[in-house]
Amino acid sequence: MGRRNVVVLGYDGVRLLDVTAPLEVFGTAARMGGAYAPILCSPSGAPVTTSTGTRLLVDAAADEMGAVHTLLVPGAVDFPQYAPPLALLDAVGVLAARAERVASVCTGAFVLARAGLLDGRRAVTHWRHAAVLARSHPAVTVEPDAIFVRDGSVYTSAGVTAGIDLALALVEADEGVELAREVARDLVVFLRRPGGQSQFSVPSRSTAGADDPLRPVLDAVAADPAADHSLPALARLGGFSPRHLTRLFHERVGSTPAVYVEAVRIEAAQSLLAAGATVTAAAAGSGLGSDESLRRAFVRRLGITPSVYRARFRSTTGA
Repeated sequence: MGRRNVVVLGYDGVRLLDVTAPLEVFGTAARMGGAYAPILCSPSGAPVTTSTGTRLLVDAAADEMGAVHTLLVPGAVDFPQYAPPLALLDAVGVLAARAERVASVCTGAFVLARAGLLDGRRAVTHWRHAAVLARSHPAVTVEPDAIFVRDGSVYTSAGVTAGIDLALALVEADEGVELAREVARDLVVFLRRPGGQSQFSVPSRSTAGADDPLRPVLDAVAADPAADHSLPALARLGGFSPRHLTRLFHERVGSTPAVYVEAVRIEAAQSLLAAGATVTAAAAGSGLGSDESLRRAFVRRLGITPSVYRARFRSTTGA
């Protein structure tokens, strides 16, 4: 079997880790016997300057590439606000037409969407920008909590380090789980990361500003997750009817009040468990109540039990 050309498309302003993390996975897989040829190209073949100021030499220009097995488009900080350059979109079009599969890391999903490659497909991007992607590209079904999403031959992944998760999944699909596991062990990462993006800072993902009418409600939930945050209690706190509060949550947060409260409580329980709290103490302190309620919430949201989470993520300075 011939080597699979894995082409990472660099460009000025690209996030450095979006480029180097997948290249490291495929390069490590190649050293371990995987049939990969990692290649870094740019639209013109010129070196690129990354978001950190680091300059990267590239192997080729986009239109010089022959057969492409995997095209991987990394992200940039500006894409949620500004359209990708036409030269980049043209390069994506050229390479995607030659590729067996196409993938993106982080805000690289905005490039695929602008190129029309995500129309009618499910996709994900960095949690901070998922709502923008959904609004600006209504033909795309955005799954904001996923670490990566496959829809046919198109793959998208969440923010930055999720490029490692995606690349490992591609190695597993091509070469089998044993090689993917060995690569993960070499890089000291999970082969399959537990949970989704909901494990990262629920309150910070709200788009409500300081003067937003929802702000006092959101702040109250974050300040004391274990308090009474039933719909009537939150409505009284905000001075809304329950129906109006629910409508505001859908508009500003993208979920119901109950779903949001549970997410904040799960995050609080994660912090308690990581600090060394028992499962019972984490359940009580987070407002999730019983051990069983905590277990069900963790399995549903994160895909692992509280005990497993505590064993994996407990602080080395915890009690």
